[in-house]
Amino acid sequence: MNIASKFFNSHSKEDGDFFLGMTKILGFKPRNLRIYKKAFLHRSANRRDKKGNPLNYERLEFLGDAMLGTIISKHLYLEVPAGDEGYLTKMRSKIVSRKHLNELGKDLDLIHYVESKIPKAHFGDNIHGNVFEALVGAIYLDRGYNYCEKFIHQRVIIPYVDIEQLEGKVISYKSLVIEWCQKQKKAFDYYVYEDTGVDTVKHFAVKLSINGKVMAKARATSKKKAEEKASKRAFYALQDRISKK
Repeated sequence: MNIASKFFNSHSKEDGDFFLGMTKILGFKPRNLRIYKKAFLHRSANRRDKKGNPLNYERLEFLGDAMLGTIISKHLYLEVPAGDEGYLTKMRSKIVSRKHLNELGKDLDLIHYVESKIPKAHFGDNIHGNVFEALVGAIYLDRGYNYCEKFIHQRVIIPYVDIEQLEGKVISYKSLVIEWCQKQKKAFDYYVYEDTGVDTVKHFAVKLSINGKVMAKARATSKKKAEEKASKRAFYALQDRISKK
């Protein structure tokens, strides 16, 4: 009798389906299924252990973030021997950016396994990346560093990490615009205000001015997103000048 058969004979159908789902995602069989279940437990479920400690994926997310950073750092160190500390740090930031982790979580459909009292349609994009990091943390606790490295290599590095492509990838348009303004000694200002309009979800609007001239406007569901969107528009409007910096 194989491991999967033994598991199904001693666990519920729900656990069996979860076991098969995790095996497909991981590429290997999980040993301690409870750790992986915690990786998908949202704080809204309001679970606690026997000692009264909260049970959710946030602590595993913290651990997974550290493991992901370590393994990606090792890969870059070995793959780019000419890269200095600044270059390696910048490249790692591109690979483990929140946007990229959210894409990874979506590709694996991890939200399907999330247990929550909040409807999944109400979650923001970050839930995908948060759960991905929690899953990495669960792998480390269940199987150790080597399996963790194997998973990241198969699910992150091979399909997504192209050094040359990443070198040209912009992490933050806001950072580029601010850096250019500072080097050119130009005054800049992000004027942010709440802009509810007719939307059911609260929006924020941003006007980005440089030397007193409004260069771009944007609106989004958060101040940070609105500033980034406005910065991107300003970057393309000023691209010829910024590229000559």
